[in-house]
Order: sequence, then structure tokens, then C-alpha cells
Amino acid sequence: MSSSNPILLRVSNKKAYVWDIDDIAKLRSHHICGVLAGTLPHLSQQNVFLGVPLLLMPEEVVLLVEKGLAVLVDDKNAHHDPSSPSLSRWDSERLRGVERQISLAEEREAKEALNPDRAMSEKAVLKRKEREEKRARSKTNTAETPQEIPEESLVTHANHDSDPNFDSHESSPAASSHKLGVTVPLQASTASYTIHIPGASSTFEWYNQSAHSFTTLAAAREAGVWDYPATPAERARCGTFRDLWEQGYFMGGGIKFGGEYLVYPGDPLRYHSHFVATVIESPQAAVRPLEIVAHGRLGTGTKKAHLLCEWDEDKTSVTYYSIEWAGFG
Repeated sequence: MSSSNPILLRVSNKKAYVWDIDDIAKLRSHHICGVLAGTLPHLSQQNVFLGVPLLLMPEEVVLLVEKGLAVLVDDKNAHHDPSSPSLSRWDSERLRGVERQISLAEEREAKEALNPDRAMSEKAVLKRKEREEKRARSKTNTAETPQEIPEESLVTHANHDSDPNFDSHESSPAASSHKLGVTVPLQASTASYTIHIPGASSTFEWYNQSAHSFTTLAAAREAGVWDYPATPAERARCGTFRDLWEQGYFMGGGIKFGGEYLVYPGDPLRYHSHFVATVIESPQAAVRPLEIVAHGRLGTGTKKAHLLCEWDEDKTSVTYYSIEWAGFG
């Protein structure tokens, strides 16, 4: 299996990221989910809803490269020092975009100033009239009802007159009218504009990914870009992940449930996981009875079966054992 248009996995600090939205959707069609790791610009002080880039597990990266679905890109070395002409062209284009946005914003503000009710819906106009009528009634009632001035306010006013640090603007008619709900005209603010930051560096002249792309794990390992898998345990995890993937399962991280993976029968957005998978690196590896009991109880407590996956590197095959708590006695 290979792709004529492989997905670019940009590697930084031995971790692979996907920045392109279309590539993330394509990965989903290949039963690869990953984890969104980027902060949303308008929701930066939370970590429940995240955005691009998509961070992939090492096993997912190995599978995609071996199947010819993706290539590894050394993202750090793909960025070169830009030349002065390149920077000048980039800056000129940026300034043109800012000027274009400002002119459009000023044109829109001018149209709204000529006919302010046109930019509002009928419902908003009615609410605005109701608010104005309510303010007029409250102002009339306030003018008709004489109010006694508290003694404390007279003392405070006298203290303000003798205090050199008192700001007279706070007691100005504009401030009083603002407190009464009367709209005070303000100075026209400068038109705002958006700064566009591209999600990928491929649009920059000083970015050359073709010279730093690797289609095989051996080439990436030789260049020092990628070194997974390097141990028998890591090879066992890659082999188990590949075997489950070839059977049509989706996999996600299972550290919260005491295993390596959560195994889903379909897309995790539609299904709950059925198994928590733990990888045993060889048939000779020891498994303590206490581990079996713990896995069985934890899996049943989370409404999942625990899957012990025994990897045999000589036969390149996996043997599966499912554990569930029987509840005898």
C-alpha cells in the first residue's frame, strides 16, 4: 500500500505532528486518530478542546511510513535563513493584506454610519427602541421625583475639592450621563485588522521540505531524525499495533486505563472502546498473577475487557488473551 500524495509528518524533537486539516481528515480514513495538541486562539485558558497540530503516537508514525502513506520531514532543518529579498517580499505582502483589511473595515463603518438601522435586524431595532423608551421614562421619573442629598455625599464632595489627587473627570457630566444610561459619543477607534499566521510553513520561500524528507525509517534513523522502534519492547508495540490496525480497529492511548492502547471497533467519535490492550514483548516474558487480577478488575470496572497481546518476534505474530472478571463466589 502506497500513496502518490503522501501525508507530511513534520518531526520535531522525535515527535511527529500533522498541521494540515486535510491530512488530518485523510488520516481518519486510514483509522489513525492521533491527539490534538494545539491551543485554540479564542479558548487559550483551557485544555479540554484543542486544535492543530495533531500529535501522533510513535506506533502510528511507524505504521504510516511502512505502509507508504506518509513521509517524515525534518522540520527544523527544512527552515533556512531567509534572504533579504525574500523577507522584503513577505513583508510587502503582509502590509498589503493589512491595508486591504483596513480599507474594507472603514468602508463598512462608513455604510453603517449612514444608515445604522440597516446593519441591524428588525428584532435588534425593536429592542433598541424599547431600551431608549425605557431610559426616557426612567429619566423623566428621576426628574419629577426630588431626591434628598445624603450628608455623606456632601462630606465626600468637600473632601474631593480639597484633594489634589482627585480626578475631576470621574464626576464630569459625561460620567454621570454614562451612569444614568445615556449614550455618550466616543471618538472613532482605529480600524482593526487580523494577523494571518499560516498553519504550515510550505508557503514560505525559505522553507524546503523536499531536501529533508524521508520515505523510509532506515533513512530517517540514519539522519538522526527518527529512532523508533529501538528496543524489543518498542518493536513488540509496533507489531501489535499493526496487527490490530490490519483487523480494522482504531487505537488510542490507554494509559488512563492501565494499558498501552484503547481498542475501538470503529471511529472513537461514534463508538466506545471494547478493549484495553497491554503488550507483552515476548512469549518468555513473565506475567505476575497479581497483574492479571488487576487488569481483570480494572477492565470490568470500566466496562471493557482487558486484552493481553503477546508478541512473537520470530514468527512476527500476536497471540491475544482476553481477561474479564467472572465474579465467582
